[in-house]
Amino acid sequence: MMVGRGGAAGEARPGPQGRPCPAGQAPAVSSFRGLARTRGLRDLSGDGGVLKEELRPGTGQAVPPAASVAVKYSGYLEHWDEPFCTNNYSKFPGLMKLGKDITLGGLEIGLLTMKKGEVARFVFTPDYAYGRQGCPPLIPPNATVMFEVEVLDFLDSDESDTFFQLTAEQQDTFPLQKVLKVADTEREFGNYLYRKQHFEGAKDRYKRAFSILGRSPSSEAEQYQINASKLLVLLNLSLTYLKLERPARALAYGEKALEIDQRNAKALFRCGQACLCMTEYEKARDFLVRAQHIQPFNHDINNELKKLASCYKGYMEKEKEMCCRMFAPLNSSA
Repeated sequence: MMVGRGGAAGEARPGPQGRPCPAGQAPAVSSFRGLARTRGLRDLSGDGGVLKEELRPGTGQAVPPAASVAVKYSGYLEHWDEPFCTNNYSKFPGLMKLGKDITLGGLEIGLLTMKKGEVARFVFTPDYAYGRQGCPPLIPPNATVMFEVEVLDFLDSDESDTFFQLTAEQQDTFPLQKVLKVADTEREFGNYLYRKQHFEGAKDRYKRAFSILGRSPSSEAEQYQINASKLLVLLNLSLTYLKLERPARALAYGEKALEIDQRNAKALFRCGQACLCMTEYEKARDFLVRAQHIQPFNHDINNELKKLASCYKGYMEKEKEMCCRMFAPLNSSA
């Protein structure tokens, strides 16, 4: 319900519609006109159709056009004390693209004035909200609505989205710097999803970034730039596959990273972790010791070596116990 006149999209779910406030009790959501008058809301549209009150400032740049944003929101009808829609139930709201997932006119205008971390209140007249017909059964005709919005994060995905809509032949004509920027955007998407523990989605974004970095360079300088971008993606893929409990794939991507930089401590560490998960203890030790030689005071590497020693000791004890059981009948018959 929040994102456009056609109804819900993404993670939006209608909230319970509130009850009219009892007589004599101050409503949770008072008259929107009164709110605009007493609080001095800023007119963003120039015709009073989109009014804004900043509740908490944000930092950095404002949300760019066609960005993908992660927001928390609640939408209110006039004189009702509960939201008609909200996603505050969600700990990690998904990213939604302006103009595609978010099509409510007033909300698009409002979000373009917001920064990361900002909380704001908006009042939208019907022309910037759900129109003359409303959106039955929750939104009545000609409804003025209020939204409280918090921008959690956003990514400028316009160029990336445009790139992946092109044919393979058209992508090949893209300048390298733009390709690297697209790959970096996709990696940032993956990082966002990884932080939210959406590992499958993160893996898909990383693989999409890696897929466009296979072009042939025209110089050593271009090869260096491509390899630097590839290395970051490969390290992220290796880590994500470890989280997905697919160590063989983690090892494969870690080894690809080592083909670019054989002394990369992170790549050696990832390969060691993967081998340990697969109980390939000798290979795990080789990778981890090489990583330790490069970063001798790295706690993660040293702790993984301790974990390896413990696992290997337990493994040898089990092997010894198994051998004793195998030869026990022979010893007893002698």
